[in-house]
Amino acid sequence: MQTTDQQLVAQAIEVAGRAYAPYSNFLVGAVLVGRDGRIFTGCNVENISFGLTICAERNAVFAAVAAGCRDFELIVIVADTEVPASPCGACRQVLAEFQPNLKVVLANFRGQSETFHLSQLLPRPTAGILDRP
Repeated sequence: MQTTDQQLVAQAIEVAGRAYAPYSNFLVGAVLVGRDGRIFTGCNVENISFGLTICAERNAVFAAVAAGCRDFELIVIVADTEVPASPCGACRQVLAEFQPNLKVVLANFRGQSETFHLSQLLPRPTAGILDRP
């Protein structure tokens, strides 16, 4: 059964509610869909040392890789913001490692959403890095 983007947004909102964000109160949820149909979720986990904080998107990617999935079709990212929030640069680069043209659905808790391809949000992700094409 194919899951709709709207269903994935609802799942991402649910997982955002489990985020650990005592410092920013900025709850983010992510749902990553593998080409094989498996679904992986992630939420942000903050740390008093902000550099140790892990974003929802990377948590979902790490869960997928730990489960043996490295081929992704789509990620949905939600946050309780006025307009849908874009992933940070670190998350964009991690996602590009696996699928440079990944479909990215950004949404907020109010039902607004926007769809991009990762290549629009992070063009040339490997240019200049170890001379990879």
